[in-house]
This record gives sequence, structure tokens and C-alpha cells, in this order.
Amino acid sequence: MIKQWFKSGSPWIWLNASAVSMSLILVVGILGLIAVRGLGHYWPSNVAHLQYRDKDGQMQDITGEFVDSNEVSAQRAKDAGYAATDIGDDLEVEQKLVKIGNRELNAMDFRWLLAKNIQKEEYPEALVVVERREYGNFYGFLVALKASGQIVANGPNVWEAAQKSIADTAQVFKEIKQLEKKEIGAINYALERLRLKQRSLELKNQWTDEAKKEIAAEKSTLQTEYQSYQSRLKQLYAKGNEQSLVFKTGDGHEVAIPVGKVVNAFQPNAMSVFTKIGHYFAKLGEFLSDDPREANTEGGIFPAIYGTVLMVILMAIMVTPFGVVAAVYLREYAKQGFTTRLIRIAVNNLAGVPSIVYGVFGLGFFVYILGGNIDQLFYPESAPSPVFGTPGLMWASITLALLTLPVVIVATEEGLSRIPKSIREGSLALGATKFETLWLTVLPMASPAMMTGLILAVARAAGEVAPLMLVGVVKLAPALPLDGNFPFLHLDRKFMHLGFHIYDVGFQSPNVEAARPLVYATSLLLVIVIVGLNLAAVTIRNHLREKYRALEG
Repeated sequence: MIKQWFKSGSPWIWLNASAVSMSLILVVGILGLIAVRGLGHYWPSNVAHLQYRDKDGQMQDITGEFVDSNEVSAQRAKDAGYAATDIGDDLEVEQKLVKIGNRELNAMDFRWLLAKNIQKEEYPEALVVVERREYGNFYGFLVALKASGQIVANGPNVWEAAQKSIADTAQVFKEIKQLEKKEIGAINYALERLRLKQRSLELKNQWTDEAKKEIAAEKSTLQTEYQSYQSRLKQLYAKGNEQSLVFKTGDGHEVAIPVGKVVNAFQPNAMSVFTKIGHYFAKLGEFLSDDPREANTEGGIFPAIYGTVLMVILMAIMVTPFGVVAAVYLREYAKQGFTTRLIRIAVNNLAGVPSIVYGVFGLGFFVYILGGNIDQLFYPESAPSPVFGTPGLMWASITLALLTLPVVIVATEEGLSRIPKSIREGSLALGATKFETLWLTVLPMASPAMMTGLILAVARAAGEVAPLMLVGVVKLAPALPLDGNFPFLHLDRKFMHLGFHIYDVGFQSPNVEAARPLVYATSLLLVIVIVGLNLAAVTIRNHLREKYRALEG
């Protein structure tokens, strides 16, 4: 019976089903872990005020959020300096990780506490969490609001006054950001273009008196606008920093924080569940739409999302025509023989080349050779500063297009091979040329296979990091590669990428504990971006498949 059961093939079906099920469980489990660890970071946790007995037996007042906990051996706790009376007879003791913030007073953001040594734990509603533009979170009790050194609010009304001051100052800094990035950024860009224009005229021996007057007039106009914006900027900065919030920490220190450095302030212990839900989604919106700050461990990741999607779109635009043309030649025009088989073997082998090799090739050939020659021919006025002779968006997109080219070629060729020969012969019999048959009949029917190749290319390219580190991606890009300045799409600019952002925050951050939740959140977002791009391509492919199914039948 068992021998017949094995011969029937049923065990292998069950084995296959088990492997697929286990893979799905693992994938869902990993995504669930990433989602919980990443998205849970933005929930406004309650803040504790603790009385803690340290290693020397001294009592300390500590304020902060419980972040994590674990069990350590009693011997390890003793080695860390804790007394035997703190540990007792237990083989393992619990320690808790507390985010204490207040960097100007503490040497570190996080601190491990022995759970047994926490003498008192309370959650005062008046405790305030302050998110700052610099130096991370601050925890304390709000005492007063000052303007130009004078107290303007204290007592019961100080919280409402502080919230109004923070909201008003946020609008001021929003205007500052608009001025710096848009108006002043556009003027700086225009001044740089004028400088390059002047240098170009000098190189061509066309730097005449008329050209001097023209450029001087344009420069004068721009500088007048620049001075006007700078004056306005100075006023806004003065207005944004004229007020300050005075806090008292849990251990009695009094600290004044300029309102201009405050992003948000809230009292988590006093918030209802619905208020916390609203705060949570506001923080998620900030994560998706804001620029990063604090060495990428705070704020948002919008530039990385923007750079990733733009790079993938450019890569897809570049790889698709080349991959399709190569596949059409190999399948429809090339004489099938030893050379063609050799080319196919080479294409298949290219798909297995490590991505870092493509990065080195892109840096050496595209950036230094091709980009350097482009600079010499078309941008001599920029020397010695490179334009295309340095890593940038275009070279990153081309490098990834080269990396994913074998995938598109193989998928397209497979699609072409599945089209019945009778379709081609029928088209030729009706008087169509070979090119017309290919263009109007064969390629449309093979378009679902092309989209399959594109889906696989997008899935691989969006998650690549190693080659991008060499050909264009950076930790922090000062400007987006697509903006309102001519020529609008700046292919020479460096850009941010979600994959590199994960690497940078996870492995290069000086504050590992603060960076960890952001690594999870960014990883989840990268998966969502890749799935979103793939779903868009799958939708198009399915539409094309339905459209040409009747012809294939």
C-alpha cells in the first residue's frame, strides 16, 4: 500500500503543499514582525516617572518611556556592578530599557534599569513629551511660557498657551522652509546658471561688453530679490525663536527650550484612546511626508520614497525597449545556431552576476568614462566640478537597467516563443510584411510576457542597494531630482533611496536604539512600494492578457 501510495505521487503533492505553506507562513510572519515593530513605534506610549535605586544604593528620579525588556543571568548582573542584595537568589533577573531623552542633561538617550530596583512607578498626567528638531525627545513638566525672557503664561493656562505658541511657530517655520527651498533655492540655482553662462562665454571668446551688461543686470535683479528674501528670513527666524518653554525635569532641573526648536508637544498620560489614535495617524503622515532629521533617526522619509519610485520608473523606461528589441532579434531575426545559443547562455549567466559588480562597472564606465566625456564635450564651463562625471540619478537608473536587462530578455523571448506559428503565417498570407506582422500582431500578443519581465525587473531593482552606493545614492540629498527649476528633471543629481536608508540607519547610525524602529518602519514601506509597483504592472499585464486571449485561442 505504501509503495503504491508513493508511486501515485501523492506524497510529493503533499510535500509541495507543505513547503509552499511554510514559505507563506514565514513571509507573513516576517512582515507581521516588521509591521508590529515599525508601526508600533508611532503609538504615543505613556511616560513613567520612576524612583530608582542605582548600583551605589542612591535613589534617582528618572522619567522616560519603557521601550523593551529582557532577562539576564544573575552573574551578568553582578558583573555589571549590581549588589547581591539587588539580585537575590534568582538565576535570572529582569531589566527594562527606558528611553530617557533629555540629551543636554543625560549622556545617552536610553538606559537599562534593573526591574527589582524600581522602587516607585507612576504616570503623572502633567508629564510632557517634547519632540524637537535637534537633540531628540525631552521629558518634563511644563512650568511657564516666556517671550523675550519674560513670563507670559504659567499656572493652569500654560498648556493651552504653549500649544498655541507651538502651532503659530510651526506656521512660521513652514514659511521659512518655503522661502529657503523654493524662493531662495530658485535664486541660487539661477545665479549658478548665470555663472556657468558667463564661464561658457569666456571659453568661447564671446565675453563682450554687451554680454557683461546683460549678465550684470540679471545678476543685480536676482541679488536684490535674494536680499529681500534674506531680510524676510531673518525676521521669521527672530519671530520663531522669541518664545521659549520652561520645563522642570523629574529630578528637579529647569530647562528652557526655544519654541522654534519644538516640532510637537503632547501629554500621553492624559490622552484618551481616540486622541492617541489621531496622534498616531498624524505621526504616520509625518513619517511619509516629511524630510528626515537627527541623522535620519527622526522625522520622515519622503525624499527616499520619491527617489526610489523615480529611479524605478526611469529604469523601467530604459530597460523595456532594449530588452524587447534584444529578445525580438534573438527570436525573430537571428539565425538559430551556435552563436545564438552562446548569446542566450551569456544572457542567462548575466542574470547571476552579483549586483555589486554592476555597480563597479557603472562607476567605471558610465560615471568616469561616459560621464567624464559628456562633461568635456557639453559642460566645459563647469570644470573642475563634474556634472555627469559624478554619480547621479541617470547613472543609477542605467546601471539597474543593465542589471535587470537579462530578466526582460528571457521573459520576452519566452512570450514570443509561445505565439503560434500560424498567427505569423496568416498575417504574411494576408499581405503584411514581416515588420508589420511583428509590430501589429506578434508584439501585442507577447505584451503580457513583456510585462512579466518588467515586473521581475522592478521587483529586483527596487530592493537593490549595493550598486546604488557606487552610482548615485546618498545619505541625505539637499534637493529632489525633480523640481520646478529648468530642466525640471535633474538626471545629474544624487538622490535618496529606501534600501540605502535602511542600511544607513541600521548600520551607520550613532544611536542604535533610536534607529531600530525606523529600520522596521522603512523596511515595511519598501515592501509596500515594491508591491505597489508590481501590482500596477500586474494589472496592466492582466488587462493585456485578456485583450489578446481570443487571438491566442
